[in-house]
Amino acid sequence: MSHIRLGKYNQLKVVKEVDFGVYLDGDEDGEILLPKRYVPQGCVTGDMLNVFIYLDMDERLVATTLQPYVQVGEFACLEVAWVNQYGAFLNWGLMKDLFVPYREQKAKMVKGGRYIVYVYVDEESYRIVASAKVEHFLSKEHPVYEAGEEVDALVWQRTDLGYKVIVDNKFGGMLYHNEVFQPLSPGKRVQAYVKQVREDGKIDLALQKAGFGKVDDFAETLLQYIENQGGFTTMHDKTDAAVIYNTFGVSKKTFKKAVGDLYKKRLIVLEKEGIRLVPQD
Repeated sequence: MSHIRLGKYNQLKVVKEVDFGVYLDGDEDGEILLPKRYVPQGCVTGDMLNVFIYLDMDERLVATTLQPYVQVGEFACLEVAWVNQYGAFLNWGLMKDLFVPYREQKAKMVKGGRYIVYVYVDEESYRIVASAKVEHFLSKEHPVYEAGEEVDALVWQRTDLGYKVIVDNKFGGMLYHNEVFQPLSPGKRVQAYVKQVREDGKIDLALQKAGFGKVDDFAETLLQYIENQGGFTTMHDKTDAAVIYNTFGVSKKTFKKAVGDLYKKRLIVLEKEGIRLVPQD
């Protein structure tokens, strides 16, 4: 087996300098060209370079120091650059666009459209391709997460229940509408917290940490915020939930709990126009 990881980053040694670039040692794959425009300044034979390996127009291995938007084995939201009779071609940040064959499209892709895809190496053609049939590529393993664990979530599609997301580039998860206080659309990446892993392996998520620890944390944040505002804020329990979320990144429920907490500790007074700090001796 070749040690070159196609569609991923590889640490390769410069073995030869030529007018049009440098050649890298691809082991049994032979020498791989890094075109001149991508060669780092001061690069000499013997240097080790971290390069992304993909295929050029002639399906030969080629290296680049550009960073693609996605690697093989990852999910991403990409825009269609052009389409032809064979499929669609996505802009993934490299000279040569990423191919999605018709058979891997859910609905016919259109130029300018953005789609969530999974990127893999097609075993028959040894080409890097993408598929919009994302559910086929989610892990079949049962996820092992603790409640409250922080994860990365890529928003995949909106449903009646909420938003389907891809968790840590591997598993399917769900954010429920009644717990989402910010605009979400496919392709957006967010930090989320595990509520539970269901028996079917699906992961229920929230955008805020659950439990009282968080209210304490936020109470501290709110206190600091009011101090920074000169000891008074016009935010109060009638303030719109979206305004609270946009200001603090928490739900109105969390905000009200924190206000109650600070009030009980006699750190604030509630006025008609807002919340005022109690001067501390």
